[in-house]
Amino acid sequence: MFSQNKGLAKLLSVFMLVVIGSVNCLYEDQIKKFDWRTTQIGRLDQAYVELNGFQPRLLVSTKENVIASLCPKSGEVLWRQVFETGPRGSIKLMQLSSASSGADATAAARPGSAHGFDLLTVQGHAPALIRGWNANTGNLEWEWSLMPLQTEKALSSMWFYQNAMIYHVLPVWKSHLEVTPYFATSGQATGNTAKITAPWISEEKCILAGTYFTCIEGSQLISLDLTANQPQVISKALGETPVKPIRAMEGINGVIVVDDKLVGVKDDIPVCNALRGNSFTLGRFNNQNVIVTANVKDKYLNIDGYISESCQQITELTNSMPYPDHYGSPVIKSFDCKMNRNNDGKGCLFITDTSDDSILAVQQSKFRWTRSEALANIIATEFIDLPLADSEGELEKEMKGKAGDDTSLETADIVSAFIHRISSQVLHFKSLLLHVIGLGSKPSATQKAGLVRDAFGLHKMLVILTKSGKVFGIDNMSGKQHWQLHLDNVEEFSNGEQMRLLIQRTSKHFPLHALCMVVAKDKTTGNGVLYRFNPITGQPAEGGLLQLNYQIKQLSMLPETDTDFVKGILIMDSNNKVQVYPEHAKSKANGLYMYTANKATGSLNGFYVKYENSQLTTLPLWSVDLSGHNGDHQIISVASKNPIETVHSQGRVMPDRSVLYKYINPNLVAVFTQASDSIHKYLLNVYLIDVVSGSVVFSMMHRKVRPPLHVVHSENWLAYAHYNDKVRRTEITTIELYEGKTQANSTVWSSLRAPPMPLVERQTYIIPTLVTSMRETITERGITSKDVLIGTASGSIVELPWALLDPRRPISSSSNGREEGAMPYIPELPLPTENMINYNQTISRLNYIYTAPSGLESTCLVVAAGLDMFVTRISPSKTYDLLKEDFDYILISIVLVVLTTGSLVAKHLASRKSLKQAWK
Repeated sequence: MFSQNKGLAKLLSVFMLVVIGSVNCLYEDQIKKFDWRTTQIGRLDQAYVELNGFQPRLLVSTKENVIASLCPKSGEVLWRQVFETGPRGSIKLMQLSSASSGADATAAARPGSAHGFDLLTVQGHAPALIRGWNANTGNLEWEWSLMPLQTEKALSSMWFYQNAMIYHVLPVWKSHLEVTPYFATSGQATGNTAKITAPWISEEKCILAGTYFTCIEGSQLISLDLTANQPQVISKALGETPVKPIRAMEGINGVIVVDDKLVGVKDDIPVCNALRGNSFTLGRFNNQNVIVTANVKDKYLNIDGYISESCQQITELTNSMPYPDHYGSPVIKSFDCKMNRNNDGKGCLFITDTSDDSILAVQQSKFRWTRSEALANIIATEFIDLPLADSEGELEKEMKGKAGDDTSLETADIVSAFIHRISSQVLHFKSLLLHVIGLGSKPSATQKAGLVRDAFGLHKMLVILTKSGKVFGIDNMSGKQHWQLHLDNVEEFSNGEQMRLLIQRTSKHFPLHALCMVVAKDKTTGNGVLYRFNPITGQPAEGGLLQLNYQIKQLSMLPETDTDFVKGILIMDSNNKVQVYPEHAKSKANGLYMYTANKATGSLNGFYVKYENSQLTTLPLWSVDLSGHNGDHQIISVASKNPIETVHSQGRVMPDRSVLYKYINPNLVAVFTQASDSIHKYLLNVYLIDVVSGSVVFSMMHRKVRPPLHVVHSENWLAYAHYNDKVRRTEITTIELYEGKTQANSTVWSSLRAPPMPLVERQTYIIPTLVTSMRETITERGITSKDVLIGTASGSIVELPWALLDPRRPISSSSNGREEGAMPYIPELPLPTENMINYNQTISRLNYIYTAPSGLESTCLVVAAGLDMFVTRISPSKTYDLLKEDFDYILISIVLVVLTTGSLVAKHLASRKSLKQAWK
């Protein structure tokens, strides 16, 4: 019996080994080989640094609703907690137990303890969540919530902490304040809500400065002490009306910053009136309270410390260092000094936030580390081809010179092509010889940085534009940041459209440099701003910054280039007048069609641009009103096709060997409108409009469907994800357009002589996750199969082949469908884990996907961004144009040599045999 059990155990062990060995997975050596990820926390809001505790720590909260712990030595994220987006996850208060006052009886909480706290946060308003965290691990220790009676008023609620009590302040603007104290750890109210009459309060002029609710009224400062038994109005004259908005100073109760100087709400609050600066913070040095200021003067960052009681400057805390322009203006958030014998200030660490959303750590007049948190808000990306290597550049320059001198090269005959080939080989050999013996030219800066174009076009410069106006130049292979620049005082456009990043000239026109342009709106004037720069070096080009004297309503790139290979930008202002930059490209705008879409009114208008007498004019052509009969329909999305897209196949082969031709209209735009309905709750309308002629090609209505809406428009198909409110699930609807089995014109498309209305195929699929973004893959020639990249709420990117989304999938498994290559229809879309291109590299708050072609037809470059950023490359049809990594070059070489030798020997033996037979 024992022997039988032993044999059964051996058989079971063998079976388990076989099963485990058949598991498919990602090879360990492939992880992060073709991809990389950055982890971000967002723009800094509050920061507390401690260097003298049991474990040095830096705890921060950000505008992106994130709390995190950073390593004070390197800035690395030790842990982070990402809350909900919007007001629901906004961090109203972050309090550290050791940063509270000396009279506080709280202490760091032990694991599992409900007494005291280590880190306390207040999040949201309906409900407000008060949580205690373990600051070392980021684990949640305890939680209680508060649900307001009126959620609209609770949106502007404020919180502050004092002496183990947490106070909830609910301002009712132009009326009164409601103040309720609670025990911080239990949530038990200590008394009734106090209502304080304050008819002067307004949202724009009031702040909370510690325990004081302070408002500005003309040249007076009006405050209320919210912890007093009988709150009284405290008034203080400022002398003049402040120009800048007032803000509270962290660390000192009742002190605010008015026009770059410190002011106490009461006369008995000691402040340093002589200090001037853009930012202040409070800390301790040599057991004294110290006020630290940070200012930029003559491109130097100056940090100074002053004793808060006597305002005497502390020379040990003085730091001065060169300050790059791309960081913007600094705001110091926190500092701490490590105690040592000398107390010379060398152990002090200063944490600074900047207007470009960077976090800087300064120590001993040097940047100890930096974090580029602007990457948490990416709005536009572009892949730029790198320049040629120095040797190839010299060769290209010489060959261009010879081609210009020799007119025979202009004739495309065999002799000139042969001469061109021989001369290029000679120049290659000359350049190689000079570089080997050390007589070649010195490598350029881009050559030293490794920014050289590779053979397959996979190595590119990734140019990223962020919401704060920060532009990055990043190596797409390694993730190294080669350059940064910051556009100050710019923002998105008035209608919610983001700033634009445009490529005017690529790197393919040697020796001309690539040229990019950022189009934005000036914060002060509201007019347009243009900034042109070299995307490889980040230096300004073609004049750099250009301030326009009008507002931008619409813009478009000209399809043709000028003699310098620069594509002009056509801009329409609010008066429907057009301008072209550069101005010498005006003639290229003649005959161009433009359209505008007004989201609020639901109307579209088309224009024709005419160049006559050296002037550009616009002629209104058509107008489409999509607002509905009640005028309540609003445009929520407009999706056009990718301008660099190439359509390789014009048709689809049918089972009877005929061709169903695609309806490929490059001027087709998908417009989505939404309205409320008393019966169906929500109405979503889809319109396919030709923006040259203004004709509506196709329209469709969805009932009980609402956003979030994400759209992909490519070739002859359209796919969009939406939320079905009736069955409460996310669905993806796909539409395909076909001309029929005959083409109206197989060579030139004209919207003015458009073919008849297309045949429309449509289908809806169920996707078992919440979609946050969508994008189609794109390749250089369009030969590779199309896949759709779907970003999910869980932070993964799913690569779905178009065959799964094909609206022509037959309901029944018929022979016609199989011959056509369409799979039978199944309503649920599969989400296999092997189709997740970011495997376990989760992207928090994924909301942006961008794709671009590479030099290889099979490979597509991908950038995915949210709070984090992920860069990779994918091959929808596998790497059919590239040899595998494990290809055996030695074996194939040996086989070729053996076959060649064998053929020569066989030829020699055959000739000898035929000679002998001839002599017989």
